[in-house]
Amino acid sequence: MSLMKRISLIFRSKANTALDRAEDPRETLDYSYQRQLDLLSKVRRGVADVATSRKRVELQVNQLEQQGAKLQGQAQKAIDMGREDLAREALTRKSALNGQIDDLKAQHAQLQGEEEKLTLAQQRLQAKVESFRTRKETIKATYTAAEAQTRINEAMSGIGEEMGDIGLAMQRAEDKTAQMQARAGAIDELIASGALDDASSLNRGDDISRELDAMSSQSDVEAELARLKGVSAPAQPQAIEGGDGGDILAAEPQKAEQPRDGQA
Repeated sequence: MSLMKRISLIFRSKANTALDRAEDPRETLDYSYQRQLDLLSKVRRGVADVATSRKRVELQVNQLEQQGAKLQGQAQKAIDMGREDLAREALTRKSALNGQIDDLKAQHAQLQGEEEKLTLAQQRLQAKVESFRTRKETIKATYTAAEAQTRINEAMSGIGEEMGDIGLAMQRAEDKTAQMQARAGAIDELIASGALDDASSLNRGDDISRELDAMSSQSDVEAELARLKGVSAPAQPQAIEGGDGGDILAAEPQKAEQPRDGQA
């Protein structure tokens, strides 16, 4: 296939697709119905024209018949007056009129037959137009309902997809919230256990922390010392043996120092 043929085929397919999208079946049906009405109107005008011609022929036949009757009367009068020549002339004109009357009657019969055919065609066409109108309205109503249903389904589909996206977003939000809650709980546990210093304590200084720790330790020592004092009873001092076996402290009281010689 040549390049120009391919380009032509592409343009025709694109144009066909565009026309298919732009075409509204309801507008097409209305246009077709309007054309049928125009055709029916033309048929009616044709029937009226034929009927008018037929009526005109009838009038001409009546006029010629009246003239023939008049000539017949004149011929009779001429015979009565002994004017055979005038009677012959009158009858000759009447004979010519009779020929015209026969032609007009033949034309009248032809027009009458044509009128009957057109009238029957008009009735049939009118019945078809009425049937088409009823079917047209039914198709338009069905198409409108289908179009509305399609739009509703498309809207529902869009809502379903949007709700799916919203559901995923909510799931992600819940997962992120749970993750943040778990992280906050873990940080609280680390701070309570002392593995992680509270950020607020950094602003108070390390000296205060050490002082508080020292006070707490001293308080614990004093409390333990008081407990030990309350449990233990006071004991008698005992001799503590020295390294050479002598007593450092004697259990008995020391004797009074003896006076030296020469003293009283």
